[in-house]
Formats: sequence, C-alpha cells, structure tokens
Amino acid sequence: MSVPPQGTAARTGAVAVVGLGYVGLPTALALREAGWAVTGIDISDNRLADIRRGDVDLPPGQLRLLGDALRDPDFLLTGDGAAVGRAEAVIVCVPTPVDRHRVPDLRALTAACASVVRHAFEGQLLVLTSTSYVGTTRDLLVEPLAARGLRPGTDVYVAFAPERIDPGVDGHAPDATPRVVGGVGRRSTELAAELLRRTAAGIHRVDDPETAEMCKLWENTFRAVNIALANELADTSMEFGLDPRQVIEAAATKPYGFMPFYPGPGVGGHCIPCDPHYLLWQLRSRQRDAPLVGSAMSAIAARPSEVVRRARDLLADRGTAVAGARVLVVGVAYKPGVADVRESPALEIIDRLSALGARVGYHDPLVPAMTSRGAERRHLADAASRPWDLVLVHTLHDGTDVAGLARGCPVLDTTHGLGTPAAGAAR
Repeated sequence: MSVPPQGTAARTGAVAVVGLGYVGLPTALALREAGWAVTGIDISDNRLADIRRGDVDLPPGQLRLLGDALRDPDFLLTGDGAAVGRAEAVIVCVPTPVDRHRVPDLRALTAACASVVRHAFEGQLLVLTSTSYVGTTRDLLVEPLAARGLRPGTDVYVAFAPERIDPGVDGHAPDATPRVVGGVGRRSTELAAELLRRTAAGIHRVDDPETAEMCKLWENTFRAVNIALANELADTSMEFGLDPRQVIEAAATKPYGFMPFYPGPGVGGHCIPCDPHYLLWQLRSRQRDAPLVGSAMSAIAARPSEVVRRARDLLADRGTAVAGARVLVVGVAYKPGVADVRESPALEIIDRLSALGARVGYHDPLVPAMTSRGAERRHLADAASRPWDLVLVHTLHDGTDVAGLARGCPVLDTTHGLGTPAAGAAR
C-alpha cells in the first residue's frame, strides 16, 4: 500500500469506504483531503442520491468538503460492492444497531465483511471501524480470509480502528481526536496507522484488534453508566429541592477525581443506547454478567417512562387530565446541535403521551419531520402562537426560546438546563 505524500493533490492510491452514513461519509471526505483517491460504497440508492445532491446532515465545513469532492474525478460513489476489489485499502463503516430486544443486529456488518473478504487480494489493507463485540474482526475478517488461503498479517493486512465521532460538539471533530488502532501483526497496525494518521490527532497503537474492540465498548459503557448515575443523583438533588446543574457545576470545580455528566430524559443516538448491549450480550453467551452495566442500561431504558410520569403529575397538579392535554415537546433530536432522532427518548415520550390521550406536538427546527406511532409528525414552526397545557423540554438547541414557546404555561425541563430552582420539576 502506497501512502500519498503530505500536501499533494496527486492521488497515488485508492481507498474504498464501505458504508456512507454518519461515520463513513465524513471518513471518505477526510481521506480525500489527506490525498487519497476515494470510492464510497453504499447499498442504498437513496443515500447515494442524497449525497450527490448534497442533501445530507453534515456541519457546514464538511458540506463544503463534500461539494469539493463531488467535483473531483477521483472521488467516486457507487452501490457496487465489488469496487472494494479495486482499492488498496478498505474501511468498513456500516451501522451496528441493536434490535427491539436489545440484541446486536450484525446483518449489515456481516454482509459488508463477507463482500470485502470475497474480493480481497494480496497486499490489501482491511480496516474495520464499526463498534461490535470483542472478536468481531477475527470472526468476520481474519478467519474467512484464512479460509480463502490469504494469511492475515502476511498476505493481507487487517486492523480494527474504532470510530470516534461526537456529532454537534465543537472541539470533538475526528481530526482533533486520537485514533486507536489494533492490527493482526505489527505490519497491519502500521499500515492502518499510516492510512488514518492524517485524519486524526495522533495514533495510539494497541497489540491486537480485540484490545481496540474492547476499548470502544469500554468508552461508551463508561459514558452510559455515568449518565445513569447522573440521572439518579439529579433525582436525589430534586428531592432535596436543589438544582442538579448547580450541584454538578460546583462538583466540577474539583480538579481531580470528578468528571461532569449531565442528567436528561434518557440517551439516544447510535452509540450509548446500543454499545453496552454488545458487551452484555457477549457476556451472557459466556454465562457471565456485568450487573452494574446491566442496572445502568435498565435505568436508562426506564427514563422516558419516568419523564411521562412527571408530565402526568405536573398536569394533575394543575387540574388537567393527560387525556386531551395539549403538550409541546421542545427538541426531539437525541442531543443539541444535531438533526438525528435515532433512539431519541423523545420518540418514546411522545408515543407514551399520545397513548394516554394527550395531543402532542413538537418544536425542533433541525428535524422538519419524523415518524411517531406509524404516523408522520412535523415541526411546528408556529408553536409559540398556539395554546399549550404543558411544555416539555427534551433537547435544548442553541437559540431555543423556551419562555417564548411556553408563554406562561408550565414547563417540564428534563435537561435541567434552564437554570431554574429544582429544574426538572414544575416551573
């Protein structure tokens, strides 16, 4: 595998990126900026059409990079999986969700890896980035390659380098974040490090793919457990009539032994609600358990129901039945600054309130439309002019005028971010 010289526009090698979602597309753009000729592969014709139109959810800077890439003859988009057989290096970036029973759904990853193995050739580098259980790289790449007669680490090079992306958060861009790489043998690790080093703030090498796989599960399980703890301590603070945010900010002045995590209505997105379940699922297969992790995930799953209970209580305190109540949910994306509603607690909160007979609308300029209970719902741009019995704050995007939307009606602030005494109770 040849590496493009720094700063040159000449393409001396080709990289195929399999999967052009929230990880794969930015990865493809970053590799192009680093000097590689890039082929982006996705099985969804609709996704490819959206990318070609520039109709994708990317920060402004990455949208500009996409515009440049679409004018570049060395940046190709295709739905043909066989294109991996024409690349010196292949990066697999497909989704690894869980199903409704919180069991890993590995169909996309298994299919992508099978295609990569089928077209692999001597000297090629294969890098897996999708979060999965410990041993995935060996199960889906190493052993099938060996069965084809290709020796991983000798004939073909294989590594795991977990993605690290925090959408909507300034300062957490992939190129400002170190990358962990673990290969099958030293040569695999070094080739993967060479490929990725200009797209990250340094490379941290580990001994093998399994260490890198566990690293990613550890990172996101750590976050999940601490979010569950933050929710529990926030509830405790409110029980004492205290503002949880003020308590957290005070604790965060300690320069050691504390890291601030913030409470909310639950967790959403592609990582935190899913990744710890890969760990729990794998442990169950070994007749083992991680009780603290399991309890944290159960608490997180129960959080939307707790929000609905508080909404009912707040309405009841004012003599309003939930059936027929007009409830506005402010922000339905899973976090501020993004348009993504995957696993967003807002979906369950809206569904549960609707099932109780509430008339629920939502205000989120970043999410023009979404599906809830099988029906499409649309952002209410005129929400401030409508009467509401309750405003439920789910996600606070920059510039959200909660007071203007509520106009004096009760507010349930699930983010504890409005700075009110005992925020999260009535306001």
